Amino acid sequence: MTDLDKLPPFPTLLDEPVEAWAWPEPPFTWRHTTPPGAEVAQACRIRTSSGSQVDGYMLGIDMAGATLRFGSTLQSAPLNLPFTRFLCLTLTTALASTEPLPAAAHESEYRLWLNDEDGSAPVLGRSVGHVEREEGLYLFEPVDAHHALLRVFVPRRAYRRCEFGPTSRDSAAEHWIATPEQLAEALHKQASMPVLPIGQSLLNLGLVTRAQLDRALERNSDAPLGERLVESGVISQADLQTAIAHKMGYPLVDLTRFPIDPNAAHKLPLKTALVHRALPIRIDGMRLIVAVDKPARLAPLQALFALKGFQIVPVLASKSHILLALSSLPHQDAWSDNVTMRFAEHYADSR
Repeated sequence: MTDLDKLPPFPTLLDEPVEAWAWPEPPFTWRHTTPPGAEVAQACRIRTSSGSQVDGYMLGIDMAGATLRFGSTLQSAPLNLPFTRFLCLTLTTALASTEPLPAAAHESEYRLWLNDEDGSAPVLGRSVGHVEREEGLYLFEPVDAHHALLRVFVPRRAYRRCEFGPTSRDSAAEHWIATPEQLAEALHKQASMPVLPIGQSLLNLGLVTRAQLDRALERNSDAPLGERLVESGVISQADLQTAIAHKMGYPLVDLTRFPIDPNAAHKLPLKTALVHRALPIRIDGMRLIVAVDKPARLAPLQALFALKGFQIVPVLASKSHILLALSSLPHQDAWSDNVTMRFAEHYADSR
Protein backbone atom coordinates (compact mmCIF):
# COMPACT_ATOMS: atom_id res chain seq x y z
CA MET A 1 0.00 0.00 0.00
CA THR A 2 1.36 3.40 -0.91
CA ASP A 3 1.03 6.69 0.98
CA LEU A 4 -1.53 7.80 -1.59
CA ASP A 5 -3.71 4.79 -0.72
CA LYS A 6 -3.89 5.97 2.92
CA LEU A 7 -5.43 9.33 1.99
CA PRO A 8 -9.20 9.69 2.53
CA PRO A 9 -11.30 9.70 -0.61
CA PHE A 10 -11.80 13.11 -2.25
CA PRO A 11 -15.27 14.41 -1.34
CA THR A 12 -17.94 14.47 -4.01
CA LEU A 13 -18.49 17.99 -5.28
CA LEU A 14 -22.10 19.13 -5.31
CA ASP A 15 -23.37 21.82 -7.61
CA GLU A 16 -24.76 24.89 -5.92
CA PRO A 17 -28.54 25.00 -6.22
CA VAL A 18 -29.67 27.22 -9.05
CA GLU A 19 -31.41 30.31 -7.71
CA ALA A 20 -34.98 30.57 -8.94
CA TRP A 21 -35.53 33.34 -11.46
CA ALA A 22 -37.51 36.33 -10.26
CA TRP A 23 -38.68 39.48 -11.99
CA PRO A 24 -36.29 42.29 -10.97
CA GLU A 25 -37.39 44.95 -8.52
CA PRO A 26 -37.56 48.60 -9.64
CA PRO A 27 -34.05 50.07 -9.37
CA PHE A 28 -34.79 52.37 -6.41
CA THR A 29 -36.25 52.23 -2.92
CA TRP A 30 -40.05 52.17 -3.05
CA ARG A 31 -42.41 50.26 -0.74
CA HIS A 32 -45.03 48.40 -2.76
CA THR A 33 -47.24 45.33 -2.81
CA THR A 34 -45.31 42.07 -2.83
CA PRO A 35 -45.52 40.57 -6.34
CA PRO A 36 -46.38 36.89 -6.79
CA GLY A 37 -43.60 34.46 -7.61
CA ALA A 38 -42.74 33.52 -11.18
CA GLU A 39 -44.50 30.16 -10.78
CA VAL A 40 -47.85 31.86 -10.01
CA ALA A 41 -50.20 32.55 -12.96
CA GLN A 42 -50.35 36.29 -13.69
CA ALA A 43 -52.47 38.33 -16.07
CA CYS A 44 -50.39 39.60 -18.95
CA ARG A 45 -50.40 41.02 -22.46
CA ILE A 46 -48.01 40.08 -25.24
CA ARG A 47 -47.20 42.10 -28.33
CA THR A 48 -46.63 39.99 -31.43
CA SER A 49 -44.22 40.75 -34.26
CA SER A 50 -47.18 41.98 -36.33
CA GLY A 51 -47.99 44.59 -33.66
CA SER A 52 -51.19 42.98 -32.34
CA GLN A 53 -51.88 42.72 -28.61
CA VAL A 54 -52.98 39.44 -27.03
CA ASP A 55 -54.26 39.24 -23.45
CA GLY A 56 -53.88 36.11 -21.38
CA TYR A 57 -51.86 34.69 -18.50
CA MET A 58 -48.20 34.08 -17.90
CA LEU A 59 -48.22 30.56 -16.47
CA GLY A 60 -44.46 30.27 -16.22
CA ILE A 61 -41.28 31.54 -17.79
CA ASP A 62 -38.02 29.74 -18.55
CA MET A 63 -35.22 32.27 -18.99
CA ALA A 64 -32.58 29.62 -19.67
CA GLY A 65 -34.72 28.10 -22.41
CA ALA A 66 -36.03 31.51 -23.60
CA THR A 67 -39.63 30.24 -23.43
CA LEU A 68 -42.90 31.68 -22.07
CA ARG A 69 -45.74 29.42 -20.93
CA PHE A 70 -48.82 31.34 -22.01
CA GLY A 71 -52.53 30.63 -21.69
CA SER A 72 -55.39 32.62 -23.18
CA THR A 73 -57.39 31.64 -20.05
CA LEU A 74 -56.49 29.90 -16.82
CA GLN A 75 -58.35 26.81 -18.01
CA SER A 76 -56.90 26.59 -21.52
CA ALA A 77 -53.98 24.38 -22.43
CA PRO A 78 -50.74 26.40 -22.12
CA LEU A 79 -48.62 27.27 -25.13
CA ASN A 80 -44.85 27.22 -24.96
CA LEU A 81 -43.92 30.41 -26.79
CA PRO A 82 -40.26 30.97 -27.68
CA PHE A 83 -39.12 34.51 -27.03
CA THR A 84 -38.77 34.86 -30.80
CA ARG A 85 -42.58 34.71 -31.08
CA PHE A 86 -43.32 37.96 -29.24
CA LEU A 87 -41.82 41.43 -28.91
CA CYS A 88 -42.69 42.30 -25.35
CA LEU A 89 -44.53 40.94 -22.33
CA THR A 90 -46.44 43.18 -19.91
CA LEU A 91 -47.76 42.01 -16.54
CA THR A 92 -51.08 43.83 -16.39
CA THR A 93 -51.52 43.64 -12.60
CA ALA A 94 -49.63 46.67 -11.35
CA LEU A 95 -47.29 46.93 -8.41
CA ALA A 96 -49.17 49.42 -6.23
CA SER A 97 -48.27 51.58 -3.25
CA THR A 98 -49.79 54.28 -1.11
CA GLU A 99 -46.70 56.43 -1.66
CA PRO A 100 -45.86 58.17 -4.94
CA LEU A 101 -43.03 56.95 -7.10
CA PRO A 102 -39.74 58.91 -6.97
CA ALA A 103 -40.58 60.05 -10.48
CA ALA A 104 -38.52 63.24 -10.59
CA ALA A 105 -35.31 61.33 -9.95
CA HIS A 106 -36.03 58.17 -11.97
CA GLU A 107 -38.75 58.62 -14.58
CA SER A 108 -37.72 59.35 -18.16
CA GLU A 109 -38.98 58.93 -21.69
CA TYR A 110 -37.66 55.97 -23.65
CA ARG A 111 -37.38 55.25 -27.37
CA LEU A 112 -37.35 51.54 -28.12
CA TRP A 113 -36.47 50.20 -31.57
CA LEU A 114 -38.14 46.80 -31.94
CA ASN A 115 -37.29 44.10 -34.48
CA ASP A 116 -40.82 44.15 -35.86
CA GLU A 117 -41.94 43.92 -39.45
CA ASP A 118 -41.37 47.55 -40.49
CA GLY A 119 -38.65 48.29 -37.93
CA SER A 120 -38.74 52.03 -38.61
CA ALA A 121 -40.43 54.17 -35.97
CA PRO A 122 -39.42 53.56 -32.34
CA VAL A 123 -41.94 52.78 -29.61
CA LEU A 124 -42.24 55.74 -27.22
CA GLY A 125 -43.06 55.44 -23.56
CA ARG A 126 -42.08 56.42 -20.04
CA SER A 127 -40.32 54.22 -17.53
CA VAL A 128 -39.46 54.84 -13.88
CA GLY A 129 -36.02 53.30 -14.09
CA HIS A 130 -35.05 50.19 -16.04
CA VAL A 131 -33.00 47.02 -15.63
CA GLU A 132 -31.07 45.42 -18.50
CA ARG A 133 -29.91 41.83 -18.20
CA GLU A 134 -28.51 39.20 -20.52
CA GLU A 135 -32.02 37.93 -21.33
CA GLY A 136 -33.41 41.37 -22.19
CA LEU A 137 -34.76 44.69 -20.97
CA TYR A 138 -37.13 45.29 -18.05
CA LEU A 139 -39.16 48.53 -18.00
CA PHE A 140 -41.38 49.97 -15.24
CA GLU A 141 -44.19 52.06 -16.68
CA PRO A 142 -46.04 54.46 -14.31
CA VAL A 143 -49.83 54.17 -13.94
CA ASP A 144 -52.56 55.25 -11.51
CA ALA A 145 -51.32 58.81 -10.96
CA HIS A 146 -47.79 57.56 -10.31
CA HIS A 147 -48.70 55.31 -7.38
CA ALA A 148 -48.24 52.06 -9.35
CA LEU A 149 -46.01 50.43 -11.95
CA LEU A 150 -46.59 48.03 -14.82
CA ARG A 151 -43.69 45.63 -15.42
CA VAL A 152 -42.62 45.09 -19.02
CA PHE A 153 -40.11 42.57 -20.39
CA VAL A 154 -38.56 42.93 -23.86
CA PRO A 155 -36.53 39.86 -24.93
CA ARG A 156 -32.99 40.56 -26.10
CA ARG A 157 -33.73 39.34 -29.64
CA ALA A 158 -36.82 41.55 -29.91
CA TYR A 159 -35.12 44.96 -29.93
CA ARG A 160 -32.17 46.64 -31.54
CA ARG A 161 -31.60 49.41 -29.03
CA CYS A 162 -33.29 51.56 -26.42
CA GLU A 163 -32.52 55.18 -25.58
CA PHE A 164 -33.54 56.93 -22.37
CA GLY A 165 -34.02 60.68 -21.98
CA PRO A 166 -33.09 62.71 -18.91
CA THR A 167 -35.13 62.61 -15.72
CA SER A 168 -36.63 65.81 -14.34
CA ARG A 169 -33.79 65.95 -11.84
CA ASP A 170 -31.19 65.48 -14.58
CA SER A 171 -32.75 68.25 -16.66
CA ALA A 172 -32.84 70.59 -13.69
CA ALA A 173 -29.21 69.84 -12.75
CA GLU A 174 -28.03 71.11 -16.14
CA HIS A 175 -29.00 74.61 -15.00
CA TRP A 176 -27.53 74.43 -11.48
CA ILE A 177 -24.47 76.53 -10.69
CA ALA A 178 -21.23 74.64 -11.39
CA THR A 179 -18.45 77.29 -11.49
CA PRO A 180 -17.22 80.06 -9.17
CA GLU A 181 -17.93 82.60 -11.92
CA GLN A 182 -21.57 81.49 -12.18
CA LEU A 183 -21.87 81.64 -8.39
CA ALA A 184 -20.43 85.17 -8.20
CA GLU A 185 -22.87 86.34 -10.88
CA ALA A 186 -25.85 84.68 -9.14
CA LEU A 187 -24.98 86.25 -5.77
CA HIS A 188 -24.58 89.64 -7.45
CA LYS A 189 -28.04 89.35 -9.04
CA GLN A 190 -29.73 87.77 -6.02
CA ALA A 191 -31.35 90.95 -4.68
CA SER A 192 -32.85 91.86 -8.05
CA MET A 193 -34.06 88.41 -9.05
CA PRO A 194 -37.84 88.10 -9.57
CA VAL A 195 -39.77 85.86 -7.19
CA LEU A 196 -40.50 82.57 -8.94
CA PRO A 197 -43.83 80.73 -8.81
CA ILE A 198 -43.50 77.80 -6.41
CA GLY A 199 -44.19 75.32 -9.21
CA GLN A 200 -41.32 76.68 -11.31
CA SER A 201 -39.05 76.59 -8.28
CA LEU A 202 -39.87 72.92 -7.70
CA LEU A 203 -39.16 72.14 -11.35
CA ASN A 204 -35.86 74.05 -11.21
CA LEU A 205 -34.84 71.98 -8.21
CA GLY A 206 -35.80 68.73 -9.93
CA LEU A 207 -38.18 67.81 -7.09
CA VAL A 208 -41.27 67.17 -9.26
CA THR A 209 -42.10 66.23 -12.81
CA ARG A 210 -44.32 68.35 -15.01
CA ALA A 211 -46.99 65.62 -14.84
CA GLN A 212 -46.96 65.64 -11.03
CA LEU A 213 -47.25 69.41 -11.03
CA ASP A 214 -50.16 69.38 -13.51
CA ARG A 215 -52.04 66.78 -11.43
CA ALA A 216 -51.64 68.88 -8.29
CA LEU A 217 -52.93 71.96 -10.14
CA GLU A 218 -55.97 70.01 -11.34
CA ARG A 219 -56.95 68.93 -7.82
CA ASN A 220 -60.01 70.65 -6.41
CA SER A 221 -58.40 72.07 -3.28
CA ASP A 222 -58.11 75.41 -1.52
CA ALA A 223 -54.63 74.51 -0.23
CA PRO A 224 -51.62 76.23 -1.81
CA LEU A 225 -49.87 74.25 -4.53
CA GLY A 226 -46.87 73.36 -2.39
CA GLU A 227 -49.05 72.06 0.43
CA ARG A 228 -51.05 69.94 -2.03
CA LEU A 229 -47.85 68.27 -3.16
CA VAL A 230 -46.83 67.66 0.46
CA GLU A 231 -50.26 66.22 1.32
CA SER A 232 -50.08 63.81 -1.61
CA GLY A 233 -46.57 62.71 -0.62
CA VAL A 234 -44.88 63.89 -3.82
CA ILE A 235 -42.50 66.15 -1.86
CA SER A 236 -41.60 66.48 1.80
CA GLN A 237 -42.10 69.53 3.98
CA ALA A 238 -38.31 70.03 3.89
CA ASP A 239 -38.43 69.97 0.08
CA LEU A 240 -41.10 72.64 0.13
CA GLN A 241 -39.01 74.86 2.42
CA THR A 242 -36.05 74.49 0.06
CA ALA A 243 -38.25 75.43 -2.90
CA ILE A 244 -39.56 78.49 -1.07
CA ALA A 245 -35.97 79.60 -0.44
CA HIS A 246 -35.10 79.06 -4.09
CA LYS A 247 -38.14 81.03 -5.28
CA MET A 248 -36.95 83.92 -3.10
CA GLY A 249 -33.61 84.03 -4.93
CA TYR A 250 -31.22 81.65 -3.13
CA PRO A 251 -28.75 80.30 -5.74
CA LEU A 252 -28.65 76.52 -6.29
CA VAL A 253 -25.21 74.90 -6.54
CA ASP A 254 -24.38 71.49 -8.00
CA LEU A 255 -21.74 70.17 -5.58
CA THR A 256 -20.94 67.23 -7.85
CA ARG A 257 -19.44 69.72 -10.34
CA PHE A 258 -18.57 72.81 -8.29
CA PRO A 259 -14.87 73.05 -7.25
CA ILE A 260 -15.10 73.17 -3.45
CA ASP A 261 -12.33 75.20 -1.79
CA PRO A 262 -10.70 72.92 0.86
CA ASN A 263 -9.69 75.97 2.93
CA ALA A 264 -13.34 76.98 3.12
CA ALA A 265 -14.52 73.43 3.89
CA HIS A 266 -12.11 73.16 6.83
CA LYS A 267 -13.60 76.24 8.48
CA LEU A 268 -16.31 73.93 9.80
CA PRO A 269 -15.38 70.70 11.66
CA LEU A 270 -16.84 67.64 9.98
CA LYS A 271 -18.93 66.59 12.98
CA THR A 272 -20.52 70.04 13.09
CA ALA A 273 -21.00 70.05 9.32
CA LEU A 274 -22.85 66.72 9.48
CA VAL A 275 -25.06 67.83 12.35
CA HIS A 276 -26.02 71.07 10.58
CA ARG A 277 -26.01 69.55 7.07
CA ALA A 278 -23.83 72.39 5.83
CA LEU A 279 -20.64 72.74 3.77
CA PRO A 280 -18.55 75.91 3.32
CA ILE A 281 -17.55 75.94 -0.35
CA ARG A 282 -15.80 79.26 -0.96
CA ILE A 283 -14.18 82.21 0.84
CA ASP A 284 -14.74 85.68 -0.60
CA GLY A 285 -12.87 88.16 1.60
CA MET A 286 -14.69 87.93 4.92
CA ARG A 287 -17.69 86.27 3.34
CA LEU A 288 -17.96 82.51 3.82
CA ILE A 289 -20.26 80.94 1.23
CA VAL A 290 -21.97 77.93 2.79
CA ALA A 291 -24.13 75.33 1.05
CA VAL A 292 -27.16 74.18 3.04
CA ASP A 293 -30.16 72.05 2.10
CA LYS A 294 -32.63 74.46 3.71
CA PRO A 295 -32.45 78.00 5.16
CA ALA A 296 -33.43 76.85 8.67
CA ARG A 297 -29.83 75.66 9.03
CA LEU A 298 -28.52 79.25 8.95
CA ALA A 299 -29.19 80.58 12.47
CA PRO A 300 -26.85 78.21 14.37
CA LEU A 301 -24.18 78.59 11.68
CA GLN A 302 -24.27 82.37 11.94
CA ALA A 303 -23.79 82.09 15.70
CA LEU A 304 -20.82 79.74 15.20
CA PHE A 305 -18.99 82.15 12.89
CA ALA A 306 -19.99 85.45 14.48
CA LEU A 307 -16.87 85.62 16.68
CA LYS A 308 -14.60 84.68 13.76
CA GLY A 309 -15.65 87.75 11.81
CA PHE A 310 -17.12 85.87 8.87
CA GLN A 311 -20.36 86.84 7.21
CA ILE A 312 -22.28 83.70 6.26
CA VAL A 313 -23.64 83.76 2.70
CA PRO A 314 -26.01 80.80 2.17
CA VAL A 315 -26.57 78.94 -1.08
CA LEU A 316 -28.72 75.87 -1.66
CA ALA A 317 -27.56 72.35 -2.49
CA SER A 318 -29.26 68.97 -2.27
CA LYS A 319 -28.92 67.01 0.96
CA SER A 320 -27.39 64.01 -0.81
CA HIS A 321 -24.80 66.19 -2.58
CA ILE A 322 -23.78 67.84 0.70
CA LEU A 323 -23.29 64.51 2.44
CA LEU A 324 -21.47 63.04 -0.54
CA ALA A 325 -19.11 66.02 -0.64
CA LEU A 326 -18.50 65.85 3.11
CA SER A 327 -17.62 62.16 2.90
CA SER A 328 -15.26 62.75 -0.05
CA LEU A 329 -13.27 65.74 1.18
CA PRO A 330 -9.88 65.23 2.88
CA HIS A 331 -10.35 66.48 6.45
CA GLN A 332 -7.69 67.54 8.89
CA ASP A 333 -8.97 66.29 12.23
CA ALA A 334 -8.31 62.70 13.36
CA TRP A 335 -11.96 62.06 14.17
CA SER A 336 -13.05 62.66 10.62
CA ASP A 337 -10.58 60.16 9.14
CA ASN A 338 -12.80 57.34 10.38
CA VAL A 339 -16.07 58.78 9.12
CA THR A 340 -17.63 56.69 6.38
CA MET A 341 -20.40 57.37 3.95
CA ARG A 342 -22.64 55.10 6.03
CA PHE A 343 -22.23 57.45 8.98
CA ALA A 344 -23.08 60.41 6.78
CA GLU A 345 -26.17 58.58 5.57
CA HIS A 346 -27.14 57.98 9.20
CA TYR A 347 -27.24 61.74 9.74
CA ALA A 348 -29.21 62.19 6.54
CA ASP A 349 -31.86 59.69 7.62
CA SER A 350 -32.14 60.94 11.19
CA ARG A 351 -32.61 64.65 10.55
